[in-house]
Amino acid sequence: MGNDQEKLVENSRRNWLIATSVVGGVATLIPFVGYLQPSEHAKASGAPVEVDISRLRSGEKMTVNWRGLPVWIVWRTSDDMDSLEKVKPELVDPESKEVFSYPMPEFCNNAYRARIERKDLLVVIGICTHLGCIPLGPYVANSLAALGTYPGFLCPCHGSTYDMSGRVFKNNLASKNLDIPRFMFLSETKIVIGQDEKGES
Repeated sequence: MGNDQEKLVENSRRNWLIATSVVGGVATLIPFVGYLQPSEHAKASGAPVEVDISRLRSGEKMTVNWRGLPVWIVWRTSDDMDSLEKVKPELVDPESKEVFSYPMPEFCNNAYRARIERKDLLVVIGICTHLGCIPLGPYVANSLAALGTYPGFLCPCHGSTYDMSGRVFKNNLASKNLDIPRFMFLSETKIVIGQDEKGES
């Protein structure tokens, strides 16, 4: 085989090797690039969450996930509601003037920390404002020494306590009230967490 033919064969081999390497690289890269794209679950994790509360009963709590946070929906009893005014002298910030992570929605800036049309329904982020543990409860009045004669929530990590509106009691390691997210009612049995009439959180 002459020099010219050898060069031609060598060039053909080189071109074939480059072409297959490029094709193989692209074939490998496409799934990898797809892997880097956020999944539908990841995209949805920051989005508002629609919740069916039709099975929730008075005295019960349900928990839903919003932005990776546990959001409690608590249907407070008449005793729970009666306690809200009584506990005020025992609270750090009874009027919820201090902000923790989310500003208080205007429609919850009242004695119930709830929408007035359903003032018995508490929607609150269940993350202790001390070190981020998840409190337990609700506990009824006189059932827990840490809460004394009031109903409320107890953080198991360091003992911080909250009333039935998520307001922190005095003499705790936590010093801020639990956050209230934006939310709104779609109907009597459905609410959206993370969005209200003014937009998303």
